[in-house]
Amino acid sequence: MSTGKRLFRYALNYKKIILIALAMLTVAVVADLAGPFIAKRMIDNHILGIESVWHKTEAGDGAVEYNGSFYTKDGEAGNGVSARILQVGRNFVFVDADVEFDGSRSYEDGLLTISKGSKAAQYEAEVLSGDDLMNFYKPEIPNIIKLLSFYFGLLVIASIFQYGQRFYLQKSANRIIQRLREDVFRQIQRLPIQYFDNLPAGKVVARITNDTEAIRELYVTVLSTFFTSFIYITGIYIALFILNANLAAICLLLLPILYVWAKLYRKYASKYNHVIRSRVSDINGMINESIQGMSIIQAFSREKETQQEFETLNKEHFTYQNKLLSLNSSTSHNLVGVLRNIVFVAFIWYFGGEALQPSSAISLGVLYAFVDYINRLFNPVQGIVNQLANLEQALVAGERVFNLMDEEGIDVSEKEIPRYKGNVLFDHVSFGYKEGEYVLKDLCFEAKQGETVALVGHTGSGKSSIMNLLFRFYDPQQGKILIDGMDITEMQGRRCGSIWGLSSRIHSFLPAQ
Repeated sequence: MSTGKRLFRYALNYKKIILIALAMLTVAVVADLAGPFIAKRMIDNHILGIESVWHKTEAGDGAVEYNGSFYTKDGEAGNGVSARILQVGRNFVFVDADVEFDGSRSYEDGLLTISKGSKAAQYEAEVLSGDDLMNFYKPEIPNIIKLLSFYFGLLVIASIFQYGQRFYLQKSANRIIQRLREDVFRQIQRLPIQYFDNLPAGKVVARITNDTEAIRELYVTVLSTFFTSFIYITGIYIALFILNANLAAICLLLLPILYVWAKLYRKYASKYNHVIRSRVSDINGMINESIQGMSIIQAFSREKETQQEFETLNKEHFTYQNKLLSLNSSTSHNLVGVLRNIVFVAFIWYFGGEALQPSSAISLGVLYAFVDYINRLFNPVQGIVNQLANLEQALVAGERVFNLMDEEGIDVSEKEIPRYKGNVLFDHVSFGYKEGEYVLKDLCFEAKQGETVALVGHTGSGKSSIMNLLFRFYDPQQGKILIDGMDITEMQGRRCGSIWGLSSRIHSFLPAQ
């Protein structure tokens, strides 16, 4: 099973909390993405709505008085006589007639000229004063205030749910890592002693602390960013398709580009991260061994050699950190910047072409909403690209942790067994800590119940190895060890802890110096 799937299975242990966080995230994203639609409505219907068709009407609510007549906007009751208010430069002019088409506008000597291509039309018009213009805007102010209040309410809702989703995601991440660390520590207690002969304690500590902390960043930061970005991108594309399907289809080209980029990035980043995490473990292991053996290092004047060994590891770690930094710096921000510029060029090209069409009906509100959504689109894209480095670190760290958890171990049985009589037999036992290098070779002896056996010999002759085999910290490569006629490898549990009492009758002595 891949590392990603195993990390996903750990997350499923707290799926309820994660689903609550994702539901809150969805609400927050929907509330946040409603902003450009509200702004579009405010611009088109209310701020620029003054350029809508106005009809003469009777005095009443919502009617605007101008030159002794009352006017109301299109869509409300009127008598059929229409008028228009159009912006020309910095001024607004009032045209007491219907305008056939819109285009380039100019005003001079009381005449408004509108031209579009080969067509041109002139209308008598009056420049509106500031007070008159404000009178035409007054009916829109309550609607603008309502939309602003609604938008503010959505922002408050989005903030509350953003806080909730972040809280629950981090809570689930902390629980996942708590459980993972407990599982790793439980696995360490199942491993044979021989495993720790080949793996320094510092490396084991690095996997429990540093590597699991990198995995925690996966659940807290990486997955949170990926989930948020995915929902944001989905929501933005839905909004873009609602506004204009053609341009939204052009923006879809971003997705395969991002996918290809992610594949290429992971190819190199994975290689660098493997080396980086490995060197971190080596450095931890060496520091741990150096501290424990400092008396020996100083006694034999090995400070310079130890320093050189440390500098070699540290330099290799530094080199690959710089390679990863160069990979991130030269691609992540630059890639998003290039994609952003390409999309804006496509946006300008498309809407520029649309504006030249006679049937074009592109409003300023639509343009604003598109620009806003495109800018918002690249925020989650930037987030995904920036988190790819952390994703690779977490996956590499997860692979190292799961390699430790996949090591074969034996659970200690809690089954009660009868008390031993204490007849111990070493039957042609051969053993070595390294394959082919025997410490004990064809060893045979017997310690019967009630007897006391003394093991005497020089340092390294195998006295401690005999005791390690008897307690089954190690298993012999050849031969058998029997207690009361039973092979200790067939007894319940990894170590025969209850054999400890036999040590009172098998003593190890150092020779006199």
